[in-house]
Amino acid sequence: MRALIAIALLGLSLAAHAGRYELVIDEGQVNFSDGSRAALTINGQSPAPELRFKEGETVEIAVTNRLERMTALHWHGIILPYTQDGVPGVSFPGIKPGETFTYRFTLNQSGTYWYHAHADFQEQEGLYGPLIIEPKNREPYRYDREYTVLLFDWQDEKPERTLANLKKQADYYNDQQQTLGDFFSEVGRNGLAATVKDRWDWGSMRMMKTDIADVSGFRFLVNGRDTEQNWTALFKPGERVRLRIINGSGMSYFDLRIPGLPMTVVQADGNDVQPVVVDQVRLAVAESYDVIVQPKEDKAYTLFAESMDRRGYARGTLAPRVGMQAEVPALRAPRLLSMSDMGMAHAGHDMAGMDHSEMAGMDQSAMSGMDHSQMAGMDHGAMNHAAMSPKGNPDYAPGSGIAPEPVDGGRVLVYGDLKAMRPAVGYRPPDRTIELKLTGNMERYFWSFDGVKYSEAEPIRLKYGERVRFRFVNQTMMNHPMHLHGMWMQLDKGNGRFNPLKHVVNVAPGQTLEVDVPVDARGEWVFHCHLIYHMASGMFRKIVIEDETGNTQPFYREEKAKESEHAQHH
Repeated sequence: MRALIAIALLGLSLAAHAGRYELVIDEGQVNFSDGSRAALTINGQSPAPELRFKEGETVEIAVTNRLERMTALHWHGIILPYTQDGVPGVSFPGIKPGETFTYRFTLNQSGTYWYHAHADFQEQEGLYGPLIIEPKNREPYRYDREYTVLLFDWQDEKPERTLANLKKQADYYNDQQQTLGDFFSEVGRNGLAATVKDRWDWGSMRMMKTDIADVSGFRFLVNGRDTEQNWTALFKPGERVRLRIINGSGMSYFDLRIPGLPMTVVQADGNDVQPVVVDQVRLAVAESYDVIVQPKEDKAYTLFAESMDRRGYARGTLAPRVGMQAEVPALRAPRLLSMSDMGMAHAGHDMAGMDHSEMAGMDQSAMSGMDHSQMAGMDHGAMNHAAMSPKGNPDYAPGSGIAPEPVDGGRVLVYGDLKAMRPAVGYRPPDRTIELKLTGNMERYFWSFDGVKYSEAEPIRLKYGERVRFRFVNQTMMNHPMHLHGMWMQLDKGNGRFNPLKHVVNVAPGQTLEVDVPVDARGEWVFHCHLIYHMASGMFRKIVIEDETGNTQPFYREEKAKESEHAQHH
């Protein structure tokens, strides 16, 4: 009997430490429909291998660096001690050439996540991959099979050159400049006076209404395959298929749909949400959504992920048999920014009389002498007006100043649709609010919080145990996907204890978004825009969390268990 007990205990011990992987970062290549390209790889491939764990496992991931430069891997959305978070200069020094660093942490969550490099531009060069954590308990929805769908924006150009080009000319990659023909078309629609005024307003701000995304020229991929290679997932008609969709891009937003198949959203950023049926989902950079589809017919369906600026798309296929394909939808017309997207159209003010060349959205330091109450786009007390965005709804699409247009009257997912499956434990009003203005300068191409770049900023200091509301005020013309390391953000859409937990929230041009953060992880963390060139140009901030004694060292699982047990007994 004792022997049986000993064997059982040994089995439990091994199971608790079963999640071990050995990863080698090296130079390699990716293979596309028109040939191969040099890339950075993990275990010889890009995307990196899918890592799969069980909730409750203690994870060991040994990462060996065979590059001639420092590297680091970050476990995106994973709650862990800050020393294992993988941010060089904050969490740890990084992994030097020839060295191996072993990450160790316990997984107290489940869901769809991903991992990527957090050193210079290595993520954009190929160091990214999916990370799946299977739950201990039964999930609240059924499915017969599952696939991971990892979206990416590959670029042949070296990222350092891309950033240098943006620094030299902010619209370097804007190949959708308006023409004289566009001007006359607008005159025909809106009249000469309105068209001239609109062009004057944009010119005075030194902005372009066609500048939806900073960078173009990407090859959009599904699980590392381009549109011609056509990644394919098989199903049997009538099966419920779970798609774990991750936007692992460096700069690209996608409007994803599967023509002919409604999608039931069941997770957002790894967390269960109350199911909502939609026809289209916008994925901001670094977000993930799990959806369930049920193709009932014996035919193929196209998974179509259209870039937000309509310059291209990623494409895959769901099919009953290998080799089947479905029609690929045509790209919709290129998008144009409007004054309502910038939060200005409803103000009724004459924009032309203002000097917008250094407006708050472009350079916060230049705005100190301006009367912000006269600019609705900068008057953030009015930011949630119904007139702010299309359909009279500021939340028409997740993080979109330019709402993705529905197709054939279909339903588009909005942040307000996301309600947690289970109410948050310990939910309460925030103890204080911290407002962060998202600022930048397009002409000089730097990005910042409150007009201060990371290199010049002091850390944000929080106290362990407090609850802090972050109010993001986007004073720029760009969408910004804000990512918090080490803790969850509760996206406030008026659902109280059912506000969803997210690790990325998108803040649209000219809009304000609020999240509540339960400060439950001591240590040094970071907050940043997940657009890789925005982060590299200054939209990045360190967060230091300490207890009442000034201690920043992380709690480990055993300490938290003791703390919880103590609370229950008192």
